[in-house]
Amino acid sequence: MATPGTPDPTDLSALSGLAPELATAFVSLASDIALVIGEDGIVTNVAAADAALALGAGQWVGRPWAETVTGGTRRKIEQLLQEVGSHGVSRRREVNHPSASGEDIPISYAALRLGAGGPLLAVGRDLRAVAAIQQRFVEAQREMERDYWRLRQEQSRQRLLAQVASDAVMLVQLPTLLAADANAQAQALFGAPGQPLPPPIRDLLALAQSAGRATEVRTRLQRAADVLALDVSVVPIRPDDAAQPQALLVRARPAETPQPGQAVQDAVLVADAHGRVLMANAELLALAGADTEAQLAGRPVAEVLGDPHRQLAAALSDARRAGFATQARATIGAAGAPVAVALWVSLLADGEQERLAFVLRPLASPAPAGTPPGTPLDLAATLQRIAARVGQLPLPALLREASDATERHAIDTALAQAGGRMAAAALQLGIDTAELQRRMRRLGLATDDAG
Repeated sequence: MATPGTPDPTDLSALSGLAPELATAFVSLASDIALVIGEDGIVTNVAAADAALALGAGQWVGRPWAETVTGGTRRKIEQLLQEVGSHGVSRRREVNHPSASGEDIPISYAALRLGAGGPLLAVGRDLRAVAAIQQRFVEAQREMERDYWRLRQEQSRQRLLAQVASDAVMLVQLPTLLAADANAQAQALFGAPGQPLPPPIRDLLALAQSAGRATEVRTRLQRAADVLALDVSVVPIRPDDAAQPQALLVRARPAETPQPGQAVQDAVLVADAHGRVLMANAELLALAGADTEAQLAGRPVAEVLGDPHRQLAAALSDARRAGFATQARATIGAAGAPVAVALWVSLLADGEQERLAFVLRPLASPAPAGTPPGTPLDLAATLQRIAARVGQLPLPALLREASDATERHAIDTALAQAGGRMAAAALQLGIDTAELQRRMRRLGLATDDAG
């Protein structure tokens, strides 16, 4: 407390006439901008350390301070003025001033009343440098998150492709609960199609059959020397006009799933419900003659791999209808010379989305030298596949497929023997060229006349 006759050190009234000079002093010592505000809230003087900031802030003189900031921060100025009016000083608040460039200028202000009835001195710090650092930090953090999720997606993709190649898949007929078809992994675990399945698997299938919906559980399978833990999923397969499932698609894998980067020898491809490529492994890229997965994404599988005898199309159609399809020997040829492969196609349970998994294994023993495309070996495999579907399709549909396969084989053989000349092939088949072209169009074969 001041003694009588001594000036009160807390009374700043004596400094009120020096407000502009104080503003300049504050700017030169410890701040970026200082404003002198009248009792009515009008800016009367501006001092700024930065010439560009001073140029813009000079236009605030004569305007209410609250009108120099953006609408979203005007309330902060009003609170600051109220606080100074009540206590003589204010705590620091951040506001934004609009600028001619369109970019807001963030400034943090604290204010001091220079005595009762005196002007208000607002001292501010330009936060643009701080905001820039914060923005760079946020962008760096976002980039790290993007890299993280890209890595996670790549790991998930690699894991899915490895699982597709290594999963045991079989199609089980109802009500017999016997496998009608199975890939090599399923046969190694459960035996050849037609054999009774192990009791734990039969119990699981019976449960899925009664529930009528997809089921996924972990079970244990007794092997010769040990017990194998399996993750097994079962998906009911229903024709469009059937209320009850007619088959079960079973997919099993060891509880320890393949890890990303695990070696996979088979070519693997995952497609959407329309048969367009979603992802593929390196072996599939080599078969397709592609350098990157992006070159294949969104393209039809038959276009990517080449389907000269429509075997991929037939397997795709079977998998859509029955959940699983195999081709003991199929011919593809997108990357140059025809390649013989064993083919498995199966449905993948992916929430409500339907996906199709393709596994192709190049056959070690090529077709005999001089054998044209559409060899009897291909025809025999196709007829065997059709015969395996007895009980799944009515007899007329099976006969129609067998007839088309035989007709396609005969046309391919005639064209090969005629060196691709349409007229000569038609003569061998005992029909005219126009009829041959009509039949080839119906079967989806190329009809370019080579002579």
